[in-house]
Amino acid sequence: VQLQASGGGLVQNGDSLRLACVVSGRTFDRDVMGWFRQAPGKEREFVARIRWLGDWVYYAEAVKGRFTISADNTKNTVYLQMNSLKSEDTALYHCGVATVNTIRPKMYRYWGQGTQVTVSS
Repeated sequence: VQLQASGGGLVQNGDSLRLACVVSGRTFDRDVMGWFRQAPGKEREFVARIRWLGDWVYYAEAVKGRFTISADNTKNTVYLQMNSLKSEDTALYHCGVATVNTIRPKMYRYWGQGTQVTVSS
């Protein structure tokens, strides 16, 4: 299984971005797709997750109400719509695949290379 994340960039406070994660290889409807982020000097932290079925949607408190995760299993792509971006959202964003319902990074078996999001104030 391979994941390719894209859509990052340099934006200003209050702007929006949409990240995409294209998944190739064999996955299952019950697999969980997660978005995580890692800022310099910090641990990787959970952002949002969803199943290919479109359920089990869950967000970190820091992004709830601003970010929206969605999955299009016809395109094997998971999206993260990020609105009202803040400087504290600056990080390298990764997508991952897990076979269990979890927000723990260690439980995700496959990862993409990440896409950088930088929000300037």
